[in-house]
Amino acid sequence: MPGRHARSSRSNTRRPWLTLTYVVAILCFTAYVALDTFVIQRTYSAIAVGTAAKTTCSTSSGTTNEDKVATATSTSDSGASVSVSTTRYENTSVYVVDIYTDDVTSIMAALAEGTYGRNITETTSEMATENNATVAINGDFYGARNSGYVIRNGILYRDTAASSSQEDLVIYSDGSFDIVTEGSVTAEDLLDAGAWQVFSFGPGLIDGSAITVTANSEVDQAMTSNPRTAIGKVSDGHYVLVVSDGRTSESAGLTLYQLATFMSEQLGCETAYNLDGGGSSTLYYDGEVVNNPTTNGDKISERSVSDIVYLTA
Repeated sequence: MPGRHARSSRSNTRRPWLTLTYVVAILCFTAYVALDTFVIQRTYSAIAVGTAAKTTCSTSSGTTNEDKVATATSTSDSGASVSVSTTRYENTSVYVVDIYTDDVTSIMAALAEGTYGRNITETTSEMATENNATVAINGDFYGARNSGYVIRNGILYRDTAASSSQEDLVIYSDGSFDIVTEGSVTAEDLLDAGAWQVFSFGPGLIDGSAITVTANSEVDQAMTSNPRTAIGKVSDGHYVLVVSDGRTSESAGLTLYQLATFMSEQLGCETAYNLDGGGSSTLYYDGEVVNNPTTNGDKISERSVSDIVYLTA
């Protein structure tokens, strides 16, 4: 019996060291996960982009960019006609890009540094400049997640589903828009069916001309009223990009339901989809940022993101 007691005492003296080792291991793993998620760059594949010099656009706090957008119209090299305008809706400045084109493949996507990977980011204006864009908005910030389908310009980059209920927007090369759940179809099937772009942020806002979100609908990471970015189809050959300001004294921001209602009632969209918003929401047109991107309203400046949607000059 004494020998058993002695063994038990020695065992107890080892346990603090085992506990400390365990705690250190957990802390190291947690730190690595945080670095891997937000800092460590991982390149998976690259695509070619233009070589124009990078520029950034930043406006000092207290100023707005609404005067940069009266109503401007231009025609791209692809033959697409682009009209940019701004309006006030729900105490918020909302910027609308109307796109008229018979070829939806003129609506392009670009990745930060021309590279598909993790934690590789640039501002919307930098990517727009590099790709000679006339107009550009931020995309779905695919690089902040490890899952969710990614098809850009007809190329499949990621086929891992985020969840069976994840809503994606599919833009097919024939000009049709469709909102699908990743549990109902594979990325390979979408590509085979002619998908030109697939975005996996969400949620869908309008499907079959019906609003599909409610007044209480919000993506998990969002507050109620925020800057927003969305893309939609009005009719064959007529598409829209929408960016709203928010989080400032001049613009409250929009809920998802307000955004859907605006795109339904004011723009007549038959399909609309929510892209990354908040501090990411940026509209670039004719060489400059024309909205007021901000994270918390204290400073008007762009956030670096992983991708954009654009039309060339």
